[in-house]
Amino acid sequence: MGIVQSAFVAVFLLISTTVLSEIRDPGEHFFHSTFGDFSEELEIAREEGKKGVFLFFEEDDCPFCARMKATILNQSAVQDFYRDHFQIYRVNIKGEVEITNFKGEMMLEKHFAEKKNRVRATPLMAFYNLDGEMVVRYTGAASSQKEFLLLGQYAADQHYLKSSFSRYKRQQRN
Repeated sequence: MGIVQSAFVAVFLLISTTVLSEIRDPGEHFFHSTFGDFSEELEIAREEGKKGVFLFFEEDDCPFCARMKATILNQSAVQDFYRDHFQIYRVNIKGEVEITNFKGEMMLEKHFAEKKNRVRATPLMAFYNLDGEMVVRYTGAASSQKEFLLLGQYAADQHYLKSSFSRYKRQQRN
């Protein structure tokens, strides 16, 4: 192998290793573990100085949910930002698991999704303030890591009080 080829291989391995080191399992590094008591999770968010709770409403056969997990939620920068600012949980919109909502009411996951949060499509990403009120709702997969980080910043810094997310994104481009 020549010097140029060796250099190319070394650079390729360096880039590959750098990219791979930034990819982490979202089940372990993005989502927090929960026993399904969101009123308790809200209390943890308060105690830890978080901005609120982020819920990722999903279903098993959702290709857009799978894409988000494979391309965005697995990125260390996304994981670190969201975990710094929010308690993060997933909710199966067809789930038969009993949970406790933010008001302390017990119900099935699917009823929490459908009846309490009007989830009709997945993924649906919802941000709740420290009072358990939904303050930001985003339906569909984020188009990129950058957009998803902007969405988190929009919720964390309460930009929703002043403008829509679409307007906020446009302002960030300028």
